[in-house]
Amino acid sequence: MKIQQNTWTNDTGWKNTNGGHAEKSLVLAFGNRYILEDPTRYEEIRSMYPNSDIIINSTSGEIQGQQVLDNSIVLTSIQFEKSTYKIVTTEIGETNDSYKAGEQLVDKLPQEGLRHVFIISDGGSVNGSELARSFNEKLDQKITTTGGLAGDDARFEKTLVGCNSQPIAGKIVAVGLYGDTLSIGYGSVGGWDTFGPKRTITKSDNNVLFELDGKSALDLYKQYLGDKADGLPGSALLFPLSVQIEGAAKSLVRTILSVDEETQSMTFAGNVPEGATAQLMKANFDKLIDGAFQAAEDSIGKSKKPQLALLVSCVGRKLVLDQRVEEEVESVLEVVGEGVPVTGFYSYGELSPFAGFHNCELHNQTMTITLLGED
Repeated sequence: MKIQQNTWTNDTGWKNTNGGHAEKSLVLAFGNRYILEDPTRYEEIRSMYPNSDIIINSTSGEIQGQQVLDNSIVLTSIQFEKSTYKIVTTEIGETNDSYKAGEQLVDKLPQEGLRHVFIISDGGSVNGSELARSFNEKLDQKITTTGGLAGDDARFEKTLVGCNSQPIAGKIVAVGLYGDTLSIGYGSVGGWDTFGPKRTITKSDNNVLFELDGKSALDLYKQYLGDKADGLPGSALLFPLSVQIEGAAKSLVRTILSVDEETQSMTFAGNVPEGATAQLMKANFDKLIDGAFQAAEDSIGKSKKPQLALLVSCVGRKLVLDQRVEEEVESVLEVVGEGVPVTGFYSYGELSPFAGFHNCELHNQTMTITLLGED
């Protein structure tokens, strides 16, 4: 596996940081939505990689090496030497189509020899829980799935995803990775503290929450946010929701994508089923950074010799950590080694199994790591 990396900013233009260009490669480009809306950026990437497959998506912050960037594009070219890949895409109109969209993607992927699927999804109109469920139910149990939902800083206006074309809203891309020599590692850990009473979700519709303990969930959030309530939905990232579903091995974390004052509802990136127990969460700086370290340790335990680290962290972590945000990336490098190329983005949702489990879950407020290598 050969890796080359490049970075674009308005001040420097394209600035190659790690060698030349591959003849044929899988190119991952993560960037600010406003920058990606200029078609010149995609055209420049295509001119640099005329024979390659280009996946591009908007972010809430970009990760390259030890740095966390804003208003940039970070680009990583992956040239597989022993493995192969296949890219499939679909587009989605409504959140309720998320499971069907996942089915369509799986149907397009030959499963013989398939080891892993890496997903880049629209982050505004996709229900990540339903998307993950479709892959869990339709893929062979030996095949793992990770990835993330595109971001749009803390604006929550729209997200963009593209594959060999200008990125658009509503697109989902899945990369199937094939080959016996392929080494895969993954880990996903949060680090938030729960507080306040446990409450029962008494009214919801998939990923839309109406009531906790028979009362308006939106009103509850506003009480905790105080004068920050005017900043919804972005300010709700400060208080994610821990959701414990009966029979589930672990609780899941959920953050808000949008609010509807008329219906007094909040839409989350993943499902918040009726009958589940919910509890508010708040940040613990040291535990967030320790969580990134633990995610790296979980991922390195499954990967024989990583040659690339793909990091998908949540926009909420970036907002809370603020000037300390690079510390979580540095903690990952402590584990995987500074010689391993690192790329990634801040997202509206992370896709990965829990450590020790197989089924992919939609997470929020986690550091999620996918390690790739060829033996």
